[in-house]
Amino acid sequence: MKSIFVSMIAAAGLVVAGSAMATDMPELAKKSGCTACHTVEKKLVGPAWRDVSKAYNKVGATGTAVDPKVYQTTQKVAAILKEHGKATPEAWLVEKVSKGGKGDWFTTTAMIPNAPRVSQADIKTLVDFVLGLEKK
Repeated sequence: MKSIFVSMIAAAGLVVAGSAMATDMPELAKKSGCTACHTVEKKLVGPAWRDVSKAYNKVGATGTAVDPKVYQTTQKVAAILKEHGKATPEAWLVEKVSKGGKGDWFTTTAMIPNAPRVSQADIKTLVDFVLGLEKK
C-alpha cells in the first residue's frame, strides 16, 4: 500500500514537472492565426517555433528533412541574413512573418503575409516570444 502511494506521488510530480517545462502558445498567436500552421514543440504545416528559436539563436541552420527520401540541404542562418540584408535574426523574422514566403524550412506551403492584418508591434512581440524559447 505504501509503495502504491509513493508511486502515485512520484507520477503526479512528473506530470507537474512536465507541464511546467512545456511552453504554452501565447494568446496573441492564437488570435493572430499562427496556430493554424505552427506549434511550439512540433512541426505542423510550418516549423515548430522551438526549432526556429534554436536555429536563429545559435545562428545554425534552418529546417530538417522530414521525408528521408527527399534530399534537402539546410540553409545557414548567416547566409539567409546576408542574402536579405538583415543584421539580426529578429529583423529577418519580423520581415518574414510580415511578408510571408517559403523556402527556409522544407515545406511546400508558403506562409501567408501577416501584415497589415497583424500589426508590426504584435509581429515583433511574437518574434520575441519565438526567439526567447531557447533563451529560457
